Amino acid sequence: METITHHIFLIGFMGTGKSTISAELKEMLHRECLEMDQMIVESQKMPISEIFEKYGENHFRDIETQTLIGLKDHEPAIVSCGGGIVVRQENISHMKESGKIVLLTATPQTIYERIKDSTDRPVLNGHMNVEYIRELMEKRREKYEAAADLIVATDDRSIEEICREIIEGVRQLNI
Repeated sequence: METITHHIFLIGFMGTGKSTISAELKEMLHRECLEMDQMIVESQKMPISEIFEKYGENHFRDIETQTLIGLKDHEPAIVSCGGGIVVRQENISHMKESGKIVLLTATPQTIYERIKDSTDRPVLNGHMNVEYIRELMEKRREKYEAAADLIVATDDRSIEEICREIIEGVRQLNI
């Protein structure tokens, strides 16, 4: 694998496989893997659900933006972003300045199957069902698609197959 000279930002709705794919890309590309949500939890010393509860979504989004700005001078890495990263246009601009944006997609049913047992999805607020997931995905779809340099479906595919498509796609974007 040739050296990547920029970040690869993985975006997409919760449950599309960002964390799983970023961990595999880390191995394949020999790059650091950064989980933005985990970075925020560590810097704020509290879970994201608690940040939402105590300070609201807007405050969380401010922290998210500051975290992105902090990555500009960081060694090129695989960055797994929170599902709502595209809510703010400025976040997309920050990502484009320092990397390529890869949108991972999955059907609402696939996402439900992947996240149904999770208790740390504050944006779902007790609406853990396929229809609510579909509605929320549709609200964000345009922003995700407009932000993406590359779109990769994750339904019914192996992790390795998805990663190979991402690496090849990012390689072509750099030509």
